[in-house]
Amino acid sequence: MINQADVEFYKTNGYLLVRGVFSQNEVEQMRTAIDGILNRAAQSKFDSNATWQGDYLPPDQLKKLVLKGFHDVHYQDASFTRAAIHPNMASVLSQLIGPNVQLHHSKMLVKPPENGAAFPLHQDAPYFPHANHSMLAASVHLDDSDMENGCLCVIPGTHKNDIMPHVGRYYLDHKEYPLSMATPCPAKAGDVLFFNYLTVHGSDVNRSTRNRRNVLYQYRDPMDIPTADVHVNWGQGLMVCGENPLYREYHANHTLAAK
Repeated sequence: MINQADVEFYKTNGYLLVRGVFSQNEVEQMRTAIDGILNRAAQSKFDSNATWQGDYLPPDQLKKLVLKGFHDVHYQDASFTRAAIHPNMASVLSQLIGPNVQLHHSKMLVKPPENGAAFPLHQDAPYFPHANHSMLAASVHLDDSDMENGCLCVIPGTHKNDIMPHVGRYYLDHKEYPLSMATPCPAKAGDVLFFNYLTVHGSDVNRSTRNRRNVLYQYRDPMDIPTADVHVNWGQGLMVCGENPLYREYHANHTLAAK
């Protein structure tokens, strides 16, 4: 899927857009799966609006925004499990991270038409810091994405900065780091944007009449140790490439029962 020049681009810039990782049939399967998750969540008590609060937008605009975000979607539909370990994904990951690659978590982010929420510029690292910063995100596009419907934007090279000061751990000071300083990464359905968890990124409001549906996977080297006991779930640690050099037993945590 990628060559050495692509790998060098990622090392230099902290991100890489790879075209056509998933076929249109695979994209359609994941779109259908998202509809199913949204419908089941709406019938449960776990449905919620995942928009970020703060002063990056006026309060009257914030209250109008909607974002449907659910973690660990590979527990909800097998299409996302297949996507997480897809041969095309594994081919890219093994070149960007190394021969051993482990899934950390997954989530879906759905920006509905006309009022899909923005994400101010931020790093993912404050949420789940690791010692060697091997962690990267793979954002799978299920819709064509551009600035009109809130495509991802990145600031190249910021993966070399280490963890930067965030407002409440959530986002960078939007006055110092406005979205306009980032590079847009428009993409087609089936494309995947890979970026290091230190790379500053964000996206604008969906102002279009189109959906912007993404599924995001976070991967790491299994030898890259977390530096904080945060963002831990019972299914963490699925090997996508290679082997886990350290043997350990994994135990499910069933303390949270579905209601």
